[in-house]
Amino acid sequence: MYAALMTGMDDEGAFDAGRQSMLTAHVLTQGLSGLYVGGSSGESGLLEVDELAAQQEVVRRDAEGSGATLIAHVGAPSLAGSLQLARQAERLGYHGLSALPPHSYPFSDGEILAYYKALASSTALPLIVYEVPIRTGRPLPLELLVAILDLPGVAGIKFTSTDLFKLTLLRRARPDRTYFFGFDEIFLSGAALGADGGIGTTYNLLGRLYMALHGAIAAGDLPRAQELQAVSAEFVEALLEVGVLPGMKSAFTALGMDCGPTRAPLAARMPDTDVRMAELLKRPTIAPWLGAST
Repeated sequence: MYAALMTGMDDEGAFDAGRQSMLTAHVLTQGLSGLYVGGSSGESGLLEVDELAAQQEVVRRDAEGSGATLIAHVGAPSLAGSLQLARQAERLGYHGLSALPPHSYPFSDGEILAYYKALASSTALPLIVYEVPIRTGRPLPLELLVAILDLPGVAGIKFTSTDLFKLTLLRRARPDRTYFFGFDEIFLSGAALGADGGIGTTYNLLGRLYMALHGAIAAGDLPRAQELQAVSAEFVEALLEVGVLPGMKSAFTALGMDCGPTRAPLAARMPDTDVRMAELLKRPTIAPWLGAST
């Protein structure tokens, strides 16, 4: 279970190493398996390659000795940018890579396969590919995903799609790969169909909740798993009303950890976002899950 780590920004929206360290330190206290660094939850689509590279360095330094597994998301708009980030992550000692498929243009299936082939062969690190139609604007065909999973160096997939039948078919076609599920609010559904773990945005705040959910699933305790998943769904429902990343940053501020604004043009959808998120964190269903693991 991995937090899709958010990014600390200064008040003007530039990458802030100090705020990143504060944010990373908090997430590391929650008992998660590790961190997924530089992904969509970290506003990677709005950051430059050099900023993502700087974030990699800061997080790697701050996670030293924590025992956390670090996965670097390296999906940049160009293959050259992705390779730069991948090779640096390997030099820094990251444990794995991940990447969105290229989506700046309507790339062909062959171009997407070639991208992943080049990326997977660029380092010795295992690569987690990424199916996320909500971000790319198109679901990748099952046949293409299987072909990508067959590439040397590809270890698995982060599956952030509600097409659970496709997840079932992938698991049947390539049962030896690792499957991460990316929709926090329905993680139980993905796990029931064989997802090995999860990677999500709300894990930054509610990591303890997701570890408990994972434990309940492993123990076969369906009522407890349903109860915990309902807490996640309640939180995400409120978050969607204000905007996921602005709402998450507002929630951190309410907890006394100002990790800065989201980068423009990303902005909160509601003028009272700070009030809404502060009240959400006080709910008796949510409040017990905030803070460090014990």
